[in-house]
Amino acid sequence: MTIKYSVVVPLFNEEEVINETYKRLTTVMQQTRESYELVFVNDGSRDRTVEIVGDLCSKDEHLRLVNFSRNFGHQIAISAGMDYAQGQAIIVIDADLQDPPEVILEMIWEWKQGYDVVYGKRLVRKGETIFKKASAKFFYRLLRSMTSVDIPVDTGDFRLIDRKVCDVLKGLKEKNRFVRGLVSWAGFRQKSVEYVREERFAGETKYPFKKMVRFALDGITSFSYKPLKLASYIGMALSVASFVYLIIVLYQKLFTNTTVTGWSSILAANLLFNGIILMILGVMGEYIGRVYDESKDRPLYIISETKGFANERYMVGSNER
Repeated sequence: MTIKYSVVVPLFNEEEVINETYKRLTTVMQQTRESYELVFVNDGSRDRTVEIVGDLCSKDEHLRLVNFSRNFGHQIAISAGMDYAQGQAIIVIDADLQDPPEVILEMIWEWKQGYDVVYGKRLVRKGETIFKKASAKFFYRLLRSMTSVDIPVDTGDFRLIDRKVCDVLKGLKEKNRFVRGLVSWAGFRQKSVEYVREERFAGETKYPFKKMVRFALDGITSFSYKPLKLASYIGMALSVASFVYLIIVLYQKLFTNTTVTGWSSILAANLLFNGIILMILGVMGEYIGRVYDESKDRPLYIISETKGFANERYMVGSNER
């Protein structure tokens, strides 16, 4: 039987919310009156998430489980879900219910109007700190200004993509993945659906500050070389400033009685320049580290088990991409 819709749900320690997520997604997808599957991807959860989803799989033929051998990361879990999804339209949604499943029906309607990508755009973000709202707003606008790819602001991974878009993404090889950026890079006809983002139904955020910084670096370094160009510009500006300062010092020495007293200013200048040099080396290191990751050519993820898949091509194993 041809499956019309695949709903990809990445999971990491979601035992408190998974049953409610399953109920709401099932209610929404049944309203389509078309075939569907729910593809839950367990990203190395340490709680009872796998047991709960496994039990649901035995009761519902629409449910699939892809279980990682360890934690590989949220963006990798989304990619795996897309690899295993069999539907003509693939919907990505997190399990925390901040993105209302009911919006999926609007996305499906837009897809049927001919759009290949329908992404959710957040009008309001409930239950989040002022710092997180401000940092997210700054990041999306910074990313958009630094890349030639039109990545919509105020959007997450909550979106619907057509099968042909999914097939394009499956062919992309990079390890440090920024899925929403890859979807924008692929092109095709895109449309937004606006909604209010709710508070988490239960549990804690899976994106603390450290992961937010890493996610931001993945997004910027995956789609922009401007940080490297900025490092070059800073280096050139410092070189010019240093040369001008050298001319001034020589002039004072040869043609005036002015003497340079103390070393505080020189020490301050050295600390400033050394700090800038280290920052530039750090930027270069981020790019070199990503080149190193790509050169190892390891699988994007490793599967320990799957449930709910009837086709033999969904055997347990690693993804070769």
